[in-house]
Amino acid sequence: MSCEEGQVHAGVGREAPDFETNAFVDGGFKRIKLSDYRGKWVVLCFYPGDFTFV
Repeated sequence: MSCEEGQVHAGVGREAPDFETNAFVDGGFKRIKLSDYRGKWVVLCFYPGDFTFV
């Protein structure tokens, strides 16, 4: 998969690209990677503009 630097492209039926981000877990924030959950069911939610005045 070729992508411009800093961009990732996901697609239906393809494996999701690995990424690292902050997550709220057990009452606090921690750094997680998608690959930490390989072999498990994962639901990702993205809300652009959530918590902003629109």
